[in-house]
Amino acid sequence: MIIREIRVYQVDLPLYEVTYKWSGGKSVTVFDSTVVAIETDDGKVGWGECCPLGPVYLPSYALGVRAGLAELAPQLIGESPLDIDRFNRRMDQLLKGHPYVKSPLDVACWDLLGQQAGLPVCTLLGGRYGDDFHLYRAISQEAPEQMAANVSGYRDQGYRRFQLKVGGDPDVDIERIHAVRAALQPTDRLVADANTGWTQHEAVRVCRAVKNLDVYIEQPCVTYEECLAVRRQTDHPFVLDENIDGLEMLLRARRDLAMDVVNLKISKFGGLTKIRQARDLCVAMGIGMTLEDTWGGDIVTAAISHLAHSTPTELLFTSTDFNSYVTVSIAEGAPQRTNGRLAAPTAPGLGVTPRLDVLGKPVAVYS
Repeated sequence: MIIREIRVYQVDLPLYEVTYKWSGGKSVTVFDSTVVAIETDDGKVGWGECCPLGPVYLPSYALGVRAGLAELAPQLIGESPLDIDRFNRRMDQLLKGHPYVKSPLDVACWDLLGQQAGLPVCTLLGGRYGDDFHLYRAISQEAPEQMAANVSGYRDQGYRRFQLKVGGDPDVDIERIHAVRAALQPTDRLVADANTGWTQHEAVRVCRAVKNLDVYIEQPCVTYEECLAVRRQTDHPFVLDENIDGLEMLLRARRDLAMDVVNLKISKFGGLTKIRQARDLCVAMGIGMTLEDTWGGDIVTAAISHLAHSTPTELLFTSTDFNSYVTVSIAEGAPQRTNGRLAAPTAPGLGVTPRLDVLGKPVAVYS
């Protein structure tokens, strides 16, 4: 089996809540997602998707996905998509860095491998743990009382884990955390995610002001060193996200005891192949994980579900269902939330069938 053609699609994914807001006044109303189809010489098609959270969250942006694919995809024609480790080495030889560009290609190869083997991707990634797994709900940054009301609404939908977008004015953030924690039950989990939005002194002040609350603190500052300094001054469980972009940083953070939980994103690592390495390393080290991606629709959600469902339950802190945030469905068979939980598809590969009427015509074809 070799690659005969690579097709690239672009699709807009509007939000149900209209606008998603996080630290520093950043916001998105419509996500620009790139979908990739890898077709082989025997007619099989594997699918992948990459959807950056705008251009100001990580070093990635939507037009960059498609520009990078224009450089990379033509040189992958004739390669075997089933030799996935070799395929990744080839991509790294052809394009230095830019893991988010490689991510949908790698995911599409896993989809093809699953189809060829007649197995769901989660089985290939290590096996299915349990019947389903917990989801979290991200709570867009609003006034404290509005965020508390939003959390209560999502609790009614079955969610029990919440990621509160803070990282703004520390005084308002303290109110936000207090208001939301008061709206929850003792067994609910709350993460205050600053997305690098606080300075070091602000982060320490917020942690002290919520000292008696049951809350996790996630990525308070821009640099790893600042986050580590905050970590050493608080008793709260600590989550790192933006700073962990590879195995070296993961090992450094473990050595420094810099976190209790790590947030791992598929496209930040470059696809399922490399994030599986990080996931397995975390399992070996006993570190809890949130497993997700930057954003996306049905195909990204399917990939996340297979990664999360193949992770030992006691180390899967939580995961997410991005397709429930957006108004457009781009694939049939994608996993759907049930009472705040999700399960990976059981069909071979990713288990999804893209809606070509929604994707429209390819914006680029390489053969």
